[in-house]
Amino acid sequence: MTARYDFTNQTAVVTGGARGIGLAIAQRLHRDGAAIAVWDLDAAAGEAAAAELGGRAAAFAVDVTDYAAVEAALAATEARLGPVSILCNNAGIAGPAGPAWDYPLEDWHAVIDLDLNGVYYGCRAVLPGMMARGYGRIVNTASIAGKEGNANAAAYSAAKAAVIGLTKSLGKETVGTGVLVNCVAPAAVETDIFKQITEAHIEMMRSKIPMGRFGTVEEVANIIAWLSSSECSFQTGAVFDVSGGRATY
Repeated sequence: MTARYDFTNQTAVVTGGARGIGLAIAQRLHRDGAAIAVWDLDAAAGEAAAAELGGRAAAFAVDVTDYAAVEAALAATEARLGPVSILCNNAGIAGPAGPAWDYPLEDWHAVIDLDLNGVYYGCRAVLPGMMARGYGRIVNTASIAGKEGNANAAAYSAAKAAVIGLTKSLGKETVGTGVLVNCVAPAAVETDIFKQITEAHIEMMRSKIPMGRFGTVEEVANIIAWLSSSECSFQTGAVFDVSGGRATY
């Protein structure tokens, strides 16, 4: 039996919320009373996720790498569901595997744009409103790769390391406003992102986890639920590992 938090009268935005970790986050927060805005580039999948969630859930097709689109999605979300008090920045891609000196530049830019800029844009958009209302929770999805660096995944590792740095900066900048900003750093979790990488890379990631298995989307969603709640009150600018023992610092 998982813990329950009170998200009554709160609206949560979950980016990449149509599947994988994002959908698990949306389900977890919705179960505890939050209205959910599923922000996803895949409009059909987003609509399906919102329909599955049921009442007080809506989908918004948005490219989080486009700041104007993020601002428009936020306005539409708040008009429909109310002020956003929770933002879970989860949308991301792995990019192809390969050595940094031979990494396709277009893929480098795509990974950085979504995995880093998309996170920043979401934070930038919601923070003024959260601070003005005196309350907010932002949880960014980083990765153990951002702490350790994965071979043949320089773009992904660099972007996730930057998300950790961004989270720490924002946590300090928002102290005293009622807004807390934290991030989670999962080891590999088996989701659709595995379709983007090779079997050899998948096995390399599994071999690094002392528990000998990948995490589940529910395990990640559970810690994000706590970080999204008012019960999280003295943690900001922090990184929470969900790594099966892989994390070493």
